[in-house]
Amino acid sequence: MLQALEVTPEVIEAEKHYREMGLTDEEYQSIVRILGRRPNFTETGIFSVMWSEHCSYKTSKPLLRKFPTEGPQVIQGPGEGAGIVDIGDGQAVAFKVESHNHPSAVEPYQGAATGVGGIIRDIFSMGARPIAVLNSLRFGQLTTGRVKYLFDEVVHGIAGYGNCVGVPTVGGEVQFDDCYEGNPLVNAMCVGLIDQKDIQKGIAAGLGNTVLYVGSKTGRDGIHGATFASEDLTEDSESKRSNVQVGDPFMEKLLIEACLEAINCDALVGMQDMGAAGLTSSASEMASKAGMGMEMNLDRIPQREDNMTAYEMMLSESQERMLLVVEKGREQEIISIFEKYDLEAVAVGKVTDDKQFRLLHNGDVVCDIPVDSLAEDAPVYHKPSKVPAYYEKFQAMPTYQPKVTDHELMLETLLAQPTIASKEYVYDQYDSMVQANTAVAPGSDAAVIRIRDYDKALAITTDCNSRYIYLDPEVGGQIAVAEAARNIVCSGAKPLALTDGLNFGNPDKPENFWQMEKSVDGMSSASLVLNTPVISGNVSLYNESNGQAIFPTPIVGMVGLHASVAHITPSFFRAEGDAIYLIGETNPEFGGSELQNVLEGEYFGKAPALDLQVEKERQDQLLAAIQAGIVQSAHDLAEGGLAVAVAESLFSSQGLGAIIEVSGDATTALYSETQSRFLVTVKPGDQAAFEEKVENAMMIGRVNATGKLQVKQNNDDLIHLAVTDLEARWKGAIPCLLKSKA
Repeated sequence: MLQALEVTPEVIEAEKHYREMGLTDEEYQSIVRILGRRPNFTETGIFSVMWSEHCSYKTSKPLLRKFPTEGPQVIQGPGEGAGIVDIGDGQAVAFKVESHNHPSAVEPYQGAATGVGGIIRDIFSMGARPIAVLNSLRFGQLTTGRVKYLFDEVVHGIAGYGNCVGVPTVGGEVQFDDCYEGNPLVNAMCVGLIDQKDIQKGIAAGLGNTVLYVGSKTGRDGIHGATFASEDLTEDSESKRSNVQVGDPFMEKLLIEACLEAINCDALVGMQDMGAAGLTSSASEMASKAGMGMEMNLDRIPQREDNMTAYEMMLSESQERMLLVVEKGREQEIISIFEKYDLEAVAVGKVTDDKQFRLLHNGDVVCDIPVDSLAEDAPVYHKPSKVPAYYEKFQAMPTYQPKVTDHELMLETLLAQPTIASKEYVYDQYDSMVQANTAVAPGSDAAVIRIRDYDKALAITTDCNSRYIYLDPEVGGQIAVAEAARNIVCSGAKPLALTDGLNFGNPDKPENFWQMEKSVDGMSSASLVLNTPVISGNVSLYNESNGQAIFPTPIVGMVGLHASVAHITPSFFRAEGDAIYLIGETNPEFGGSELQNVLEGEYFGKAPALDLQVEKERQDQLLAAIQAGIVQSAHDLAEGGLAVAVAESLFSSQGLGAIIEVSGDATTALYSETQSRFLVTVKPGDQAAFEEKVENAMMIGRVNATGKLQVKQNNDDLIHLAVTDLEARWKGAIPCLLKSKA
């Protein structure tokens, strides 16, 4: 990349250097009109990052407006560092999900680590104490050296940062499909707890107030990271390692404590983390939101490297940095707090009332831009949309009806599929118990965090089956929201709201944009019916590797509230003699299923159908039964269908077994992925009360002490296997693949 001193505004325009920064010819001409002159090198760079898809959502904004964002529980919706919902007792929970896909593809350890660090900063920038981190990961098949390397390094990066910063990593999901071979997805979610009176916003209000830079020094790492995240991955992407930031979790821990202490000082006006686009985005967004301007002297910016240019300082995405606005004359009150934690806090600017974003460097004005043109007035594009030919082909197909003859072999095969297999290899590397509030650790339907000193808890999950969304984006989008809510309900909590991580391919391709449109439509309709408004989120586009797009993968991160810790419900069977119930009827639905993947090696046909009203009724009825104390365990049916769900429910049950009876087509009964179904156990004495509360609940068997899983049909054994053997296959699958030679 050329440097500012090497090129004049005239040369930038004549040689179209702005294209190297990600701006189009039309966007450059818009900038010239806004400024009434050609931008200089620094100004061009600032516009390029703020008008990137990663910062401006210029392609996705028309779709994001479709999301329902309001509800009686919502305190803060989209637009701040994180969304916030009310959980009673004057408390609230802040949460958000962010992606770090492109950095993780070229530098997986630091890409994943800094993804965790960035999302944690989004949470405590709101004044909330981070209490839990989750992740949602996607990789290619674990059969090549490169994918194994990416997988291992991403997991190590998440563990390395999360374990050191002192925030428990309590849950998540990992899926494997060919489409993620060259473009893995790394989405991180953080949840924070806050007293409502302490909520902070990222605003630069008050004429003359002081702008404070706090945290790590600024280096040359991460320059143009936002632009890098707004373009396709190619063979040249490996050369962009310098676009990836380097994290320091120990510095972040100090920053958390200092910032949370600072919010108790009424001299603090606003606070925002320096995330994508670094100092540029935090400063311009804070000023724009307050209807003000900002002037900064870049000579005062703490710098890690010599002779940094204004361009480099403003576009650096060095980690562990925050921007604060404090009342003029009271700077030392805040500075003293940061000094106590051995952190730098430097006055670098002031709030102005001219709505300009003005930067000084070496005595010169190196940037003078209307602040709203950066933060609010980026171009918005309504991209062309086209129904893909594959979708029409799939919709016209007859119902796919596989036939399994050896059910024992098939169950063993399914349990060893990496998407279904135990993720213990992953979460054993995470510290899930730090802070000592984790009630349900990784490995269950939803993680659960107790709220200290109160009889309540939070359930948290991340979900998305991208195979369904590939087959039918609208229905698949509905299923993603419904499955997240299902997992929350199974844990005994009421779903409150969601955050989304919208991971898609290149939106300039009309078929990809159609996938985005329909996914958002589906998610929106499900959010409305299930009363889970979208309060925050992230968009990651251009997830393509050498022209091949990923499956559309809109991650749903959801939080629910346990009204009492007595409602916390495990997903595994608990006692001999308990009745096993299947809630919901089963239809032959195998499009996008794990069985289809095993038998055909590809996905085709229709996605499973979903009736949102039925989904809502079943969730409400099951939650009411859990709250009445008549449910022993609850587990949603997902990949692999009933057979896998029953096996998973036995794996943590301390030597228990089960016998169940199926009817009709055995393949459908055992492996269909029909939606809105739950596997529930109930004490014998509570069966009548349970059946009265929950419709469409059929008793299919009982828990026993045999240590065997027995599935019968018409007195014949379809499956009769030792639980320990199944569990060993399930637990050993991923470690075995990682050890095998590629």
